[in-house]
Amino acid sequence: MPLTLAVDLGGTNMRVAVVDHHGRIVDRDQEHTPHDAKTIDPFVDLLAKTRRKHDVEHGLVAVPGRVDNLAGTLLHAPNLPPTWADQITRDALQRALDLPIVLANDADAAAVGEAHFGAGRGHPDVVYLTISTGIGAGVLVGGRLVLPRCSAGEIGHTVIDRQAAAAGHPATVEELGSGTAIGRLAAARGLDAKGAEIGKKVRDGDPVAREIWDEALFAASLGAVTLAHLYAPTIIVVGGGVGLNADLTLQPIVDALARFGPLGPPAQVVSAELGDDPGLIGASGWRAATGA
Repeated sequence: MPLTLAVDLGGTNMRVAVVDHHGRIVDRDQEHTPHDAKTIDPFVDLLAKTRRKHDVEHGLVAVPGRVDNLAGTLLHAPNLPPTWADQITRDALQRALDLPIVLANDADAAAVGEAHFGAGRGHPDVVYLTISTGIGAGVLVGGRLVLPRCSAGEIGHTVIDRQAAAAGHPATVEELGSGTAIGRLAAARGLDAKGAEIGKKVRDGDPVAREIWDEALFAASLGAVTLAHLYAPTIIVVGGGVGLNADLTLQPIVDALARFGPLGPPAQVVSAELGDDPGLIGASGWRAATGA
């Protein structure tokens, strides 16, 4: 049975797994991302340790940044250790692991995972929207991943407030609607909470938390609206640390689509099914989704 080395490199954790062609994880390992490391040696060592234990055919390394898919290089990755972006290349990883490697944007990998093995199964046109520390997306049209030379679906960097942008203030979907934005708003309004604590306060009826949440989710929902206009998906799968709070995130997106979205049958809006693993599981479906 063919096996794939699947890697999800994040600003907090480095995660590696071995997946079979059914999208099942047969082994996994994880370590914290060492932000004081000048080289990628700790990252490569983690991958090599798992690679040695299994007869894998190839690997997919998903990274949190913009990827040049043709060159196999990482163009920008602000959440990784500052010296790593230039070192993480397809060629360098292939030499280190003695294995064919694809370097991919993490939202693209997650989109493939959810489309092939998760909440998007059976839908040819799928948008995966991740709302977490940042905001990103991956898109499949006709069952194929939208994969130009450089990462597409970078909805988080779309400007939605022109006046704020002109003044040099937060103005993008990510700057206004991400988990980072929620934390910034909470600090500015004197709310002693961050991350999951804010969601709990919303559920507990805290009016300030609710105001912050509604403001941020409206911005994130405008990102979903833009994706709906651009790609006409039949389903929008919402994931990420913020996005997986389905009781608090799905309805704002549904409401924004009803108000601002394209005419015609509305896209179904659902929560991701694969939890923290869509990027890892997506490695199993990458070749089918890209032809690569």
